[in-house]
Amino acid sequence: MYASRDVILNDKPTNRWLMPVIAALLAAAIFIIDTFSSLDMAIAVLYVVVVLLSANYSDRRGLLAIAGLCVGLTILSFLVMHAGNYDLSAVMRGLVSIAAITVTTLLCLENQTATQSLRGQADLLDLTHDAIFVRDIADTVLYWSDGAERLYGWPREEAVGRPAASLLKTVFPAPLADIRGELFRTGRWEGELVHTRKDGSKVTVMSRWSLQRDEKGRPLAAMETNSDITERKQAENALNQTRAELAHVTRVTTMGELTASIAHEVNQPLAAVVTNGEACLRWLGRAEPDIGEARASVERMIANGRRASDVIARLRALARRDEPLQAPVDVNEVIDEVLPLIERERATHGVALDVAPGERLPVVLGDRVQLQQVVLNLALNAVQAMAAVPDGNRRLQIATRIDGQEDRGCVLIEVRDTGPGVDAESLPKLFNAFYSTKKDGMGMGLSISRSIIEAHGGRIAAAPGEDGGMLFTVALPNPGKDASGDSLPEERRP
Repeated sequence: MYASRDVILNDKPTNRWLMPVIAALLAAAIFIIDTFSSLDMAIAVLYVVVVLLSANYSDRRGLLAIAGLCVGLTILSFLVMHAGNYDLSAVMRGLVSIAAITVTTLLCLENQTATQSLRGQADLLDLTHDAIFVRDIADTVLYWSDGAERLYGWPREEAVGRPAASLLKTVFPAPLADIRGELFRTGRWEGELVHTRKDGSKVTVMSRWSLQRDEKGRPLAAMETNSDITERKQAENALNQTRAELAHVTRVTTMGELTASIAHEVNQPLAAVVTNGEACLRWLGRAEPDIGEARASVERMIANGRRASDVIARLRALARRDEPLQAPVDVNEVIDEVLPLIERERATHGVALDVAPGERLPVVLGDRVQLQQVVLNLALNAVQAMAAVPDGNRRLQIATRIDGQEDRGCVLIEVRDTGPGVDAESLPKLFNAFYSTKKDGMGMGLSISRSIIEAHGGRIAAAPGEDGGMLFTVALPNPGKDASGDSLPEERRP
């Protein structure tokens, strides 16, 4: 059992010198009472106490010697007291005492063997660099390895007997009741925890819990093995930060390439405002002003002004470097917001556009600006890939739908073109950083798109189209509500 292991491992030698003295004095007292008292009882049976005390500090050979001495003292006392009178009751008392000493010695020897085996196993645990400790069901630390001392800074003497979660100020990734429930149900649990060292510094660990049960199947204790992953987590966070900054640079670069389209998109509503303003003045300048038509012109001016404001707001959001924001997003709205940005590029290349939005699509949980960047990258790549295709054969298709082939019903965004496609050798490399099939390409657009989609828990894939060209498919997980906000049926929820 874990508890007995802890007793063995944490045995303090500070009082061991006292044990032999007590055992010797007790043996002398038993011999004197057994030899010189007139008590008609098996006093020598008390030598088993001497054997039990000696088992705590003697090795196998020493314990056998002490047991032999106790048997010898029993025989000597019998000879002194009954030298001339060997009555049957005295002989039986002597034999019972010798049998008790022998049985106790054998049991102590067996316990020493088990103890040495257990100590050897515990020594193996101390060879690992991981922090290992054992705690009972009340979370009290029973065993504390050398690795735990090195990682947390708490000596074994200070850690044993204290609640583990309180000692380490553990930050759990989920409610503790849920974690304990999984541990008791499956006998195992693993996940990332944040602990606090003795000096107050934080450490992130990959923790693995194993449950020990008694012979009736009841939870008895848990062994926790913790591996320090602090540096790895810091590296991952730094990588994510660098990736976010690179995505921001790519967005700004893309906007620079789309300057003409942006100017065109903003100029349209502004021109409409001017046109409607002139019409309004004409209606008001009549001999009999037409107030109804003038009001309609003003309303159109307001609508076009708001449209221009919306365009500018979308462009500012696309250029702004914000932290990723997880919020409900309608993918059809994302596509509608991106289409005006590629209008100029599409018209310049003579590319026909076919948009097929799915109906009542579930909203997805993600960052709206980042998803806009993915759709923008895919659409621009498709338009530019068709530059060498004869006029009249350039078609860009963007469709959204639910993937009914999966239990979770992922939301799919499909971007299809009629370009020359990609050869089989280049296809597996499309999403690699700095790999591009265009002569002047940076090779970052698709790589960043994949990073964004994977960060949203989805996936992105490329495949040759059925009628030529390429098909890019983005799959985003469905959190369980449709675009109108209504809850999906229970079987459709994740």
